[in-house]
Amino acid sequence: MSGKLLRVGTVYIPVTDVARSAGWYADQLGAEVSYRDEDKAIVNLAGISFFLVKAAEGEHSNFIDRHGEERFSLTFEVDGLDALEALHAEFSDQGIRIGDIEDRGHAGRNFVFADPDGNRFDVWSELSPVYVRSSV
Repeated sequence: MSGKLLRVGTVYIPVTDVARSAGWYADQLGAEVSYRDEDKAIVNLAGISFFLVKAAEGEHSNFIDRHGEERFSLTFEVDGLDALEALHAEFSDQGIRIGDIEDRGHAGRNFVFADPDGNRFDVWSELSPVYVRSSV
């Protein structure tokens, strides 16, 4: 793969309570908290550093598409449908806000989950070909 941009290193997520959010990402998603102060926390998850930044009430990373649907801006990948279904069940047991497993008309299946501030994330049952090639 050639290009000037090699990878995503950091994603910024707005949160209302940095300590609560850092704990949630660690406890619920298995993220490692590498830094925290009153304005931000850095949590490492899925090979990416997430900066949880204290923001105004009601801020989140979602957006509204042209059809009026609230959308996520980030998709995590898992290795296969069994892994997706197991994660969906685990998140359900943990009380994480999740959507149904969906068939969106492309390879694999997806579901959406949200953090305590309503930041929505997608999970897809397929690993990107670039990731599969780089991990062999």
